[in-house]
Amino acid sequence: MKDIEGKTFNVVIIGSGPAGLTAALYAARADLEPIVFEGPEPGGQLMQTTDVENYPGYPEGVLGPKMMEDFRKQAQRFGADCRYGYVTDIEFDKRPYKLTVDEETEVFAKSIIISTGAEAKWLHLESEQRLRGKGVSACATCDGAFFRNEHVIVVGGGDTAMEEATFLTKFASKVTVVHRRDELRASKVMQKRAFADEKIEFMWNSELIEVLGDQVVEGVKIKNRNTGDVTTLEDVTGVFVAIGHKPNTDLFKGVLTMDDVGYIQTKSQSTVTDLPGVFASGDAMDPVYRQAVTAAGTGCRAAIDAERFLADHAEEEKEKAATTA
Repeated sequence: MKDIEGKTFNVVIIGSGPAGLTAALYAARADLEPIVFEGPEPGGQLMQTTDVENYPGYPEGVLGPKMMEDFRKQAQRFGADCRYGYVTDIEFDKRPYKLTVDEETEVFAKSIIISTGAEAKWLHLESEQRLRGKGVSACATCDGAFFRNEHVIVVGGGDTAMEEATFLTKFASKVTVVHRRDELRASKVMQKRAFADEKIEFMWNSELIEVLGDQVVEGVKIKNRNTGDVTTLEDVTGVFVAIGHKPNTDLFKGVLTMDDVGYIQTKSQSTVTDLPGVFASGDAMDPVYRQAVTAAGTGCRAAIDAERFLADHAEEEKEKAATTA
């Protein structure tokens, strides 16, 4: 990182999922010479995904890591500088903003694109983590079609869980909702829809304690929280954990406007945040869709917004430079 110490960049992109790398592609093609700090998980959530079949341009499907490799290569082809590095601090009091990478390297940014993503909340079971992408998922929209005519479970009791369960009935023969309490936390509308669906069953006061299988999901063990009894469902082939997501936006708390969960709020029809030259894209600002293709779309928008911002402030930069010369 010594080669960039103290350097000022037109665009610094924080994060390297579909949003960040799409932003890098567009910014690079606009001759903005962006630098991407890839963060603690280069490639984002898709690095934990096996088959991706719903991204345009891959008619036979693609492995998540391979798709992110393609994204990175395309951005690099046009000059994006993609580096493994974790932005640990940003000083937002004036432009250009000062960023600290890996707690030691300082660089400056005329504009910043936040693409730090979000992560699903998990149960932290060893078997759950081992079988992620092999039958364990946190996204029914992404993976539901792999479970046609099969029995799957959904863990959770909120709106997300009911949305996932209802969506999965399009494919699965049976959907069992496993919930820790004896009533749902979901809105009445979502509850009514789920209760009315003949394919959805409920296991109340219950929790998933183990996912069975070595290479793929081959069943689950469910414990009743009241009696302690353990039930084994041997026909379950898919486990969908739907207990919420957490955006990776702690670095920006108290600086940018966020909702109660931590998603960055942007101005209508744009990626513009509260601060001049700071833009947000992808799952860090999208609590609704959370898809690779929608994240990439916001990455494109953020790069275009940044390009326009820099163009609008070019004269201002020249005048400032002339004054200090």
